[in-house]
Formats: sequence, C-alpha cells, structure tokens
Amino acid sequence: MSFFGLDCARKREREVERKIRANDREYNSSFRYATNSIKTSKYNPFTFLPLNLFEQFQRIANAYFLFLLTLQVIPAISSLPWFTTVFPLVLVLTVTAAKDAIDDINRHRSDRQVNNRKVNVLINGKLISEKWMNVQVGDIIKLENNQFVTADLLLLSSSEPLNLIYIETAELDGETNLKVKQALTVTGDMGDNLEALAAFNGEVCCEPPNNRLDRFTGTLTFDTQKYSLDNERVLLRGCTLRNTDWCFGLVLFAGPETKLMQNCGKSTFKRTSIDRLMNVLVLFIFGLLALMCVILAVGNGIWEHRAGSKFNAFLPREENIAFSAFLTFWSYIIILNTVVPISLYVSMEVIRLGNSYYINWDRNMYHARTDTPAEARTTTLNEELGQIKYIFSDKTGTLTQNIMTFNKCSINGKSYGDVIDHYTGQRLEITEEMAPVDFSFNRLADPKFLFYDHSLVEAIKLELPDVHAFFRLLALCHTVMAEEKKEGDLVYQAQSPDEGALVTAARNFGFVFRSRSPETVTIEEMGIQRSYELLAILDFNNVRKRMSVIVRNPEGKLSLYCKGADTIIYERLHPSCNKLMEVTTEHLNEFAGEGLRTLVLAYKDLDEEYFSEWKQRHHESSVAMDEREEKLDKLYEEIEKDMMLIGATAIEDKLQDGVAQTIEQLAKAEIKIWVLTGDKQETAENIGYSCNLLREEMNDVFIVTSNSPEEVRQELRDARLKMCPDTEQDKFLIPEIILGNTPKVVQDENVNGDYGLVINGHSLAFALENMELEFLRTACMCKTVICCRVTPLQKAQVVELVKKYKKAVTLAIGDGANDVSMIKAAHIGVGISGQEGMQAVLSSDFSFAQFRFLQRLLLVHGRWSYLRMCKFLRYFFYKNFTFTFVHFWYAFFCGFSAQTVYDEGFITLYNLVYTALPVLGMSLFDQDVNDRWSLEIPQLYVPGQLSQYFSKRAFMMCALHSCYSSLVLFFVPYAATYDTARDDGRDGADYQSFALITQTCLTVTVCVQLGLDLSYWTVVNHLYVWGSLGMFFLLTFAMYTDGLFRLRPSSFAFVGTARNCLNQSNVWLTVALTALLCVLPVVAYRFFCSQIYPTINDKVRYKVCKMKEPAPRPRHTRLIRRSTRRSGYAFSHAQGYGDLVTSRRFLRRPALVCSTGFTPAGRSPGFKPTGRSAGYSPVGREQNPKQKVEPTSLRMFRAVKDSSF
Repeated sequence: MSFFGLDCARKREREVERKIRANDREYNSSFRYATNSIKTSKYNPFTFLPLNLFEQFQRIANAYFLFLLTLQVIPAISSLPWFTTVFPLVLVLTVTAAKDAIDDINRHRSDRQVNNRKVNVLINGKLISEKWMNVQVGDIIKLENNQFVTADLLLLSSSEPLNLIYIETAELDGETNLKVKQALTVTGDMGDNLEALAAFNGEVCCEPPNNRLDRFTGTLTFDTQKYSLDNERVLLRGCTLRNTDWCFGLVLFAGPETKLMQNCGKSTFKRTSIDRLMNVLVLFIFGLLALMCVILAVGNGIWEHRAGSKFNAFLPREENIAFSAFLTFWSYIIILNTVVPISLYVSMEVIRLGNSYYINWDRNMYHARTDTPAEARTTTLNEELGQIKYIFSDKTGTLTQNIMTFNKCSINGKSYGDVIDHYTGQRLEITEEMAPVDFSFNRLADPKFLFYDHSLVEAIKLELPDVHAFFRLLALCHTVMAEEKKEGDLVYQAQSPDEGALVTAARNFGFVFRSRSPETVTIEEMGIQRSYELLAILDFNNVRKRMSVIVRNPEGKLSLYCKGADTIIYERLHPSCNKLMEVTTEHLNEFAGEGLRTLVLAYKDLDEEYFSEWKQRHHESSVAMDEREEKLDKLYEEIEKDMMLIGATAIEDKLQDGVAQTIEQLAKAEIKIWVLTGDKQETAENIGYSCNLLREEMNDVFIVTSNSPEEVRQELRDARLKMCPDTEQDKFLIPEIILGNTPKVVQDENVNGDYGLVINGHSLAFALENMELEFLRTACMCKTVICCRVTPLQKAQVVELVKKYKKAVTLAIGDGANDVSMIKAAHIGVGISGQEGMQAVLSSDFSFAQFRFLQRLLLVHGRWSYLRMCKFLRYFFYKNFTFTFVHFWYAFFCGFSAQTVYDEGFITLYNLVYTALPVLGMSLFDQDVNDRWSLEIPQLYVPGQLSQYFSKRAFMMCALHSCYSSLVLFFVPYAATYDTARDDGRDGADYQSFALITQTCLTVTVCVQLGLDLSYWTVVNHLYVWGSLGMFFLLTFAMYTDGLFRLRPSSFAFVGTARNCLNQSNVWLTVALTALLCVLPVVAYRFFCSQIYPTINDKVRYKVCKMKEPAPRPRHTRLIRRSTRRSGYAFSHAQGYGDLVTSRRFLRRPALVCSTGFTPAGRSPGFKPTGRSAGYSPVGREQNPKQKVEPTSLRMFRAVKDSSF
C-alpha cells in the first residue's frame, strides 16, 4: 500500500508510460489506474481496538508495564497488589486510544468532505453530477468558474475565445498571479457540444505520475493525427478556475497520482529530540534495574546460604537457594519498577497539551485583520521549538505578501515619492496618519492606491511633458489585460504583480489603460480616450531583462517604449542622456538602498521607412527554421539603441509586517535562516537584502549558477577556501555513535567574517546529487543561504540533507502546496495561513498568519516549553530514583526478602497524588524570565540549541543526586529510630514507624527540592505544593484508622501508626534534618556555579532582579538599509507572454464603450488590489477575506488537530 493509503494505488510493476482513451472506462480500467477517492483514515469500527492496542504496545514502556502486570498476578514473586500497575496502565491506554479515535474521526470526516464534492461528468452523452470519488481516468468533466480542478486534466475546450482559460495556482506554488492555459485547436472546436465531446475518442500517451509541477510531456492521437502535449495544455489538481465561465477536460491522473498529491511528501511520525533521548535513557534504566535486581538476587542467595536456615521455624519454606534467588530477582523487578513510572508518560502528554493551549490562547500571535489565531496542530512537538538551529523559509507569501506597491519614481532627474517638511526641509517618515494624495479628480482612480507626494499630482495637472510621457509609457508598455464588466469598473489581470502595480499607478495619475486588441491598445489620457496601434512587442526574457512595445499614436507618430534593468537600458541610451543618467543613477541608488525594486524607462521615435524595412526582416526571422531566436535577438538589439531616458520606477515587494525585525532577533539567537524559493535569482536576492538576510557589510556573497557538476564543485570549493583558507578536506566529519550506528555528522567550522550563498536550481540539483557534503559544508559556513528556482522536491531534499548530516533541529515554514514536502521533511513544520490557500497549514505542526509570529513561537513558547520539559524530567527522575533507591538500601537490612520499605497505599499514591500536581504545576507555569525579557535577549535561546538543560550528562548528575538523597533518606531515619524510645517509654523502633518516618521525609524532601527548582511561584504552584503536603498527611491519617483496618486488614495494616508516631518531636526533627541534608549540596553547588560560572539565564535573572522598572516592551523600530547596490529587473512574468498578447489568443469579452472626460465627483470602484497602500494583487480580490473557504483537495493530508493529549 502506498503512503496515501489507497488500495487502488497498488501496482504490480512500476508504470513506465500512461495510455488513456477518452470516454472508454472499460479500456482504462484494465490498467488499474487510481480513482479519485481519498482514504487517509487508519481504522474502522472493527479494526480500531486491536490495531490501536497493537500500536500502543509497540512502545517499550507500555509493553514493559504489561509484562510487570503479568508478574504481579503470580503470588510466588509478587509483593505488591496488581492494582498498583493496572490502574495507571489502563489510564494511559484509554487516554491515548481516545485521542487516536478523535483524530481518526476527523480524518474520516475530512475524507468524506473531499470525496463527496460534486462535479459534472460526461457519461453516455449527458452531464451527470457525480461525486469526486467516482471520477475515473479517461472521464471528461466540466468545470465552472471558481471551481477547484478535480484531478489533473487535459484541457479540451473553454468558454473563452481561442479556448483560453485563466487559473489561479496559489494552492500549488503560493502565487496568486493568474496563469493562462490554452486547449488544442482540434479539441477546442468541440466547444460545449456534448454530442461531439461524447463522441471524442482521442488516445493520450503521456508520462507516468510524477511530482514535476512545471513539466508535462505527452501526445494526443485523434483522427489519425498526433498532437504534441505540454504543460500549457494541462490543468493540475489544486488549481482554481478564474474568470472563465466553463471548460471541459479529460482526466489524466486521479487521486494520489495527481502531481499535487505526488508533491505532498511522505508523512512521517515526528518525534522530539527529548523523545529520542528518552528511548536511550529508558534502555539504560532497564539495564540499571536489571543490575540492581541481579545484585539483590545474589545477596538473597548468600543470605539464604548463611542465615536463612535459622528462620525456618518462623517461615517454613524449601531450602533451594538458587530458586529463591530466581524468585527474588523477579520480585525486585516488580518493586523497583518505579524507576520508569508509567505516570511519566501521562505527565509528559499533559504538559505538552497545556503548552499547546498556551500557543492557541496567545493574543500576541492573533492576527486581527484576518481573524486568525495561532494554532498548535500537534501536541507532541512543543519542546522541540526550543532547540531550533536551522529555519527553511519560503519567500512568496511567507517573507513577502506577494503585493507590489508603487512607492517612488524618478522623472527627468527629479525624484518623487518622499514627503518633505516645508519648514525644515527634512524627509518625513510616511505613517498611516499622514494624508494621502487626493485622486478625486480622476473618476477611474483606484481607491486602494495610496501615494503621499503631492508634487507629482501637481506636475500631472501642470501637464509637464516628461511626466506625461513617463505615465504614458507605463500605460502602454505591458502585457496586462483589462476587463470592464460595467462602466468604470476596471479589473486588471496581470501575469506578474509588478506590471499590475505600474499600470495601476499610471491609472491613478490619469493615464488609464482601458482595453486592448491584438492590434491596438486603448488608454484614457487625462480624460481623453486615445487608441494606439500596437505594431510589435519585444518580449521579456532572462537574457534581455527588458521589454519594449512599438506603437503608432493617433497622429501617426511611431514610437518605441522600453522598460528594463538599469544596467541593460543604460547601455542602449543616446549619448545626450549622460547627465540625466548620472542623476537618475543617484536616485536608483537611494531606491535600491531602501530595498525597492527598480526599472528604468526609455523611449525612441522611429522613422516610418526604417520601421517598415525592419518589420519585414522581423517577419522573416520569426518564421525562420534555423537560429530563429538568435536572429530575433539581433533585430531587437538593432532597434533598441540610441533611446532617450525618461526616468525610473521603484516598486516595493512588500514584506510581511515585522519580517526584518524577526530575522534580526532570530539571528541573535544563533538561528540560521535558509530561503528556499521558486522565484528567479534577482527577485530572491532583492528580498534577501530587503529583509536583512543579505547585507552590504558582508565580506562576500557567493553566487553559484553553473550548469555542470565540475563547475559547481569548483565554485563551492573556491567559496569555502575563501571563507576558511586553512580548512582540511576530511576533518569536518565526526562520527556519532547512536545505538550502534555511526552516521557522519558535519561539524560547525569557525569562519572569520559574514558570508552569504545564493545558488540556483540547476546548480543545486548537481550539488544534491554528486557533492552533497561539499555543498552542505560550504552552506553551513555562511550566515545566509538562498536557494532560488528550486522545485518542491529540492526543498525537501535540502531539509533532509541538513537533518542527515547536522546534529541540529530544523524548522520549515511556508504557505503553499509547493512547501508541503519541505514542511513534512523538517523536524517542525509551520504553515502560514495567508491568501495562498491552506495547503501548508493542513500539513503543518503549527500555524499562524504572519511570519513575525515565529519570533514569539520560538523565543517565548518554544524556550519555555523546552525549559519546562527539561525541569520536569530532571525532577521526575530525581524523585523516582530517590524513591526507588531507598528500597535498594533497605534490602540489605531485610534479608533481601523483597519486602517494601513503604506501605502499599503510599506506593500507589506517591506518583498519582502526592507528587503529581506540584511537578505538573512547575511544568505548566514556570518561567525563568517573562516573555518580554525572552524577546529582548534572544541569546537566552542558545542553551536549548546545545541541549544544556537536559542531556545524558544531566541525567547522570540527576541519578547521582538521587543516590545521595536516598542514602540520607534511609540512614538518617534509621539512625534516628535505632534503639529509641517514645515519650511514654515504649519502643519506637518498629518497622511500621520507620516506614512512616521514611515516607514522610521523602515527601517533604521532594517538595522542598521542587521549591528550589521553581523560578516563578504562582498561586497555582502554592496550592499544588502545600495542597499535596496536606493531602499526604490527610490520607496518611485516614488510611491508618481503625475503620479501614476492620474493612480490609491486609491492605491497611498500619493501624494507628500515624497517630502514635507523628506526635513525637524527634520525628519532626528527623524530617527537618533529612530535608536539610538532602538539599544542602544542591544549594551550595548552585550558589557556587552562579558566582563563578554564571549562565546567561543567571545573568539575565540577576539583571531583572536589580532593575526596578518592568521588562521593556518589544521594540518596533523600522529598519532602513542604505547601500549602493542597485536591484535587478523588477519583473517576474514568464517569457513568451508578449507573443500571446499579439497572437489573438488572449482576447476576452469586448470592453464596454467608454465615455471620456474627467468628472471631479465620484470615483470608480475599479480595480481592487489586495493589501495596503498601492498594493497590487493579480487576482483582483480582497486579501484574506474572512469567509468560509471550501476545503481544498489536500485536506485529506492535513495533520489533524489534537483535541486531546
């Protein structure tokens, strides 16, 4: 069975290629392709109990306690009643089973929700509404506007001209830009003719199921003709149909075989570092238990040989020494089993559940605008949040909002966008209280657009030629499409948000793009509608880094408008622009220093005769069979020269709120952040500088973009040698022995200086395949690593590489379906619940709405959870080891007879009642410093990364401390009661009095020790500690009464002991002395360490105690980066879009006839970008609307929220 849990996914042999015949279920079923049904649940009513118990008893601890219970029902070796083990075991099994049942019920509910969605399927010439689960490969289905794509489909036809459709791929790649797909003409001609579609019997031969989202290869054979199929003809599950009334598609892949599901990654059971350490420690404890039992069994044999025969008169028994020692071994296995109490696991689950609720209840992690609280979707990983060393982050939608805003511009040597104080001449910081420019003069202005420099509007109204030419270029030079369903209500569909922001800016400043056809572009210039003839689009690609349009204005004048990267445009300017270029360069430096993405604008007037001759050569080159691209590039170079500079634009790729501050704080906590993004290199670099991941102050930023393994290896090696010239080839690997395995661990290497690494997808593929250790070693020496153009699979591979070779805890954070595999691969997965869908959230362990909340999740909740869990474990092992070791010492004084030193009631209640609540109170409420100091001093996080609070060494120290305490707890009461007399002259040295004194000393001592461990006393802690002590004395007096003795003499044999013993003053002095001797070494050791070797926690707590003022509030400073670095080309759309615009394949419904003229009153509702200020979101809808979103197709793979521990 595959990891999707689908029976239909079973394959006898690996699929090499897929063959599909449309409308032929019988033929397709012979290949046993997966159906669209999803099954993620584990149990059904009949299998739940046996399967769940089988899974639970695979845990060593549960199986161990079941074994103990079996021993306790054997009278010959049992000295404890069976209920001391069965009650805790049943409690643990019941609680865990209830939790698993609730999780599986949620999975069943999610499965039904997805499988029962409805879609129209063409069956026998009729459209029938079918459930998703009944859709099969080869079916033809009909999708309607805003519907989720049911499965991976071959697009057949659509409602739009030339069979175009528009899809949103946010669930796949986190991008809200609308993508265009187009059907083949041969299938598009069928339209919505059901008879033609039902008669369609084309055969598809294509690639087998895989996880490549950006590639598809196949062929369609129809009417003896074969047609090539690529990714442009395929709709992937997880997409949403937008702005298209309907379309028909042929199902290629269904259910778990869709590319979306193939990218999910395998769900693995995540365990914390403490859990893994606990497994090792439990095995050690079992060994210690066996060793102690062997020692006592040998002691029993020696005692029986020397003195046992003297007791036959009192205790008749067989004189078989070996058999007696054998029984003694198993008896002590039962008595000493409290070294691994089952209540330990119950308490750990309760602590994790409580700390999970703290995350859910934290108002500082609540995002009010979207009404999104933080959510701990799993309750088993909280303490792992306190040990994170590496963070792997997506860019779009995680660090950025995927919203572009037009912030500033430079026109003819003058910079616009800053607000200047007229009295001081100083630049003012733009705030929300500042009044924006009033665009009420423009009835078509976008009300969402905000701009604060009023001088630019005045320049527009003064009709300055250069300013008009600037915005005219922005309104003409683009590939945006406009839709106007009613008068004045413009909706822009841009392939990249950059273009959308520029066109929206031109719209507000009076140059409104209204509509286009393959031959014309219609704009409204200051209220006057003008139609420009579109003669050519010189499209963008990664080499050109620019795009141009050639247009003829209504007066017949020919012009070329160009925009692109500054370095590219400057090489093609007329020499007369040199002075203007110098001023513009200064402005570009200022813009880039603020992290803005810049473009340079230029134009050129063309001669009619020259253009006619150039156009003829362009046509010949465009139909050439050989070297077509090279010939076109030469023609573009020829015409795009001697241009005149107009100015430059500055767009902000808006970061999520608080991203830069969060990254700064996490860096102080010694957390390394790697950005793994599918964006192009320049975009990723720009964001790296914007959020201070990359800084001008760095010694160097290495760029690895080679296309061969040898070149990649050499570049990585050169970078490593520059960072650390004295490095040796094999000294960076250190062996680490874990349970017999010796995996290689790449150790950290000291580097002088700060370095960054940027590597693209092609180079990363070589690095991960042939030189993963070389890449990892070089990357780990850098402060920041940015991997761009990476696939979802590569993201997961990078995470796995760090997990495999670095002894560090990893966290992955993302917001789209392309981040799911990375989120599942990391130790901790965090989903951002944003406008890019819920795929990442459904697969995550924790989720919230903003990247900035990661700072509080780690530095506050993660650190507290780890600290509390470590304190809990140290104290729990201490109190139980101390409790158990007293039995060990007592054995030497009771003839190794397996008699208990305490009474049965105390043994049963010690972990369940007397010491349970105090340690839980500490584990739920303790904090060394409050949340404000935790955020103010991120260095407090570092000890968690180094596992300083709980480790094998800390465990051994705890065991030694317990050994010492148990010696004091046994021998001080023993010496104090030896040959003593009560106040009334009677003998006070009986077994029952000694047992009561010992257990009283133990209870008081562990409570005093807990008080020393507590850093933060609350009312609850006081209640638990004093209440537990009170409960001990109350139950002790109650259980030692005559009434209970008469009811059950064998269980309540200590009748009257409490009353007779605890009224003696020497008993209380013994209790006080014992407690003092037990805690005195601890106090002395801690005082010595805090004075001589203070930890960061000691220093901060001392600082807090000395300061009278409260903790500082978190700082919200605005980080402004100044540099001389200019950003690259600001576009992110794909190559070839210009050809689509001019090929008549993009046409939508005709625009309404537009009236002209400006009216001062009223503004069009127009285009509504998502986000704040001048934000443009290519979907044209409100960001994060608070509405009930239909569950997506990946929901069946979500990490079901734990509703109980």
